[in-house]
Amino acid sequence: MPETGDGPDPRTPDARSRPSRRTVLALAAAGAGAAAALPAATPARAAAPAAPPAGLAPYASYWFPDSLPEGAPGPGVVWRSLRHWTPESDPDLAHNRATVPLAPRFAPVPVTREARADQARIAALVSFGPTSRNPSQGSAGADYYALTHWAYLDELVFWGGSAAEGIVLAPNAPVVDAAHRNGVRVLGNVFLPPVPYGGDLQWTRDLVRQEAGGRFPLAEQLVRVALAYGFDGWFVNAETDGGDSALAGRMRAFLRALRAAGAPHGLRITWYDAMNCTGRVGWQGALNALNQEFFEDRSGRVADTVFVDFRWTADTLADSGALADRLGRSRHELWAAVDVEAKGWDSEVRWDAIVPRGRDHVVSLGLYRPEWTRNHLEDRSPGAFHRADDRFWTGASLDPARPGPPGPGWRAPAAFTADRSTVTGLPFGCSFNTGHGLRWYEGGAVTSEEPWNHLALQDRLPGRRWVVDTAGARPAVTLDFEDAWRGGSSLLVAGALTAPAAVGLHATRLLLTGGAVAELVHASGAGPVDVELGVAVREPAAPGAPVPYTWLAAGTAGAGRGWRTSRVPLAPLAGRTAYALAVRITARGKAAVSWRLGALTVRDTTARRPPARPAHLGVEACARQGDGAELRLRWARAAGPVRHYELYRRLPDGTRRFLAGTCAAALHVPSVTRAGGERAALFELRTVDETYAVSAPARTYLPWV
Repeated sequence: MPETGDGPDPRTPDARSRPSRRTVLALAAAGAGAAAALPAATPARAAAPAAPPAGLAPYASYWFPDSLPEGAPGPGVVWRSLRHWTPESDPDLAHNRATVPLAPRFAPVPVTREARADQARIAALVSFGPTSRNPSQGSAGADYYALTHWAYLDELVFWGGSAAEGIVLAPNAPVVDAAHRNGVRVLGNVFLPPVPYGGDLQWTRDLVRQEAGGRFPLAEQLVRVALAYGFDGWFVNAETDGGDSALAGRMRAFLRALRAAGAPHGLRITWYDAMNCTGRVGWQGALNALNQEFFEDRSGRVADTVFVDFRWTADTLADSGALADRLGRSRHELWAAVDVEAKGWDSEVRWDAIVPRGRDHVVSLGLYRPEWTRNHLEDRSPGAFHRADDRFWTGASLDPARPGPPGPGWRAPAAFTADRSTVTGLPFGCSFNTGHGLRWYEGGAVTSEEPWNHLALQDRLPGRRWVVDTAGARPAVTLDFEDAWRGGSSLLVAGALTAPAAVGLHATRLLLTGGAVAELVHASGAGPVDVELGVAVREPAAPGAPVPYTWLAAGTAGAGRGWRTSRVPLAPLAGRTAYALAVRITARGKAAVSWRLGALTVRDTTARRPPARPAHLGVEACARQGDGAELRLRWARAAGPVRHYELYRRLPDGTRRFLAGTCAAALHVPSVTRAGGERAALFELRTVDETYAVSAPARTYLPWV
């Protein structure tokens, strides 16, 4: 990784700034069954299994390959040997298993002529939190990198690790679940750090150790972890210098074994351009004769993609793409690294070397640390963060259909790569929830005043933010956190509306039935607004052409009258495919408008069934202190489709208070306080489906006396 002036070396995530996460796949039986198909792991050579940290809070997982550092771990750090890990001995697995399968997705007709659907794609290395004590299931607080622009990403690497904590990181469940809902693969991180930053070549040797029979035990362990936790493969970053060609050969054989074990399960490998065929670390900034054997050798594919180091030039990228062509591989399987950790959209990037305008793209783009959009802010409120994040991904115009004139500055992803969508079938719902908020809303009412984050609760948000068509003044369109119908945010359209304004929402592939109906939950805070739903039953004629919407009346939102639900029957379009959805609002008068869309759902009313309740809810563990308690809950997954679960506390006066949500079948509750003289705390858990219908509650109690 590159040097970045006086800041921390980006090659070495430390305990404060780089994350290590676990992931969760609440298809517990499926994950455990797939893992069990691999040979059993042999006992570790170097270290006995470490005890979990004190307390009941589950954290994302991190390991050393086998040998542990000298000395003792720091506060809150647990040193673990990956070679010892088993799903059966993992006390936090139920909290760290992702449950959302990787969704198939499609590329709609691009919104501009420059956006390509079949060329450069984007990978990102993202640090969501520290390596140790990284919460498994979100936390109290809205200051979080709640990535929402999944439409432009192909692959996300859960970046982090440090020589003082652990160097093999499993992504945590909320990140994987949110990414999978949007069709984005998530890779765990194998980080073998440089020697000046604590790296030990013994860890590399541990990783690639081969048994007499030819097995690579840790290749099998990495596959076992990915299957049990529910993520999609590994980013392998070997930056510990001092090796030789024999070690490089074992690394290549290790990668082939990792690929052979993981490929039947759809797992992928990305190799970072550091170690070369000599066994030494020499960042090439290219795919060339020194490192190509880690991408493709005489026997075929070794890694699926290569993250080309930041030292690239226009010539080395052109040569890299040509070499990939000669090897029979796609040049877009090479990610050209761009470091945005320090300067974000002010970073100096030679864009024409990667994604030239008016010509074929040379290679794909690899973004290093795009969470700069949060980290550089003084005001880290959710609204301020999303304004910065929208600018980073969409451009200064904040309209991907109108990216602005060509210039030497930041080239936002929306300007050169097509968005993707996973909205391919009924039912579909979106409440414009970003996965964090200042409070929690249900039915437009506040049911918790506590700020929160849990990325897995995020909706499938519109990919193009925001395409606005109007003959008058363009209103501001934002995801807003001051009011919501469900979750923590809503879509807000505000400003002087001198002509009707159409706001593009989701690209879709929805086959409409005779019983199909759309529902909009919306409200106006200033002036009555007439609302229409746009449904496109044809695609645009060409990239950049207007979307041909059919407009259907969706009622009027009266000023100050609160949330209302408008039902729009889609029977007149039965048998057609909806390719896109939009809303159009028209002001009645000249006053500025403030209109919110709290939810949009499309479903077949003939197939409507309430979700099944979860079963066997109970307190798995509890730690008490006076009139307070910390606890873990477990339950059996509800039958049928599940979007997520929501846990509430039923207070003695009958009110319900939201505590948390999760996609898993286990939940940690950090703090419960006795209410008055109640004899027991009552908890209610509900299943939530794709259109936000909720099940009857499952109940359990925590006795105080």
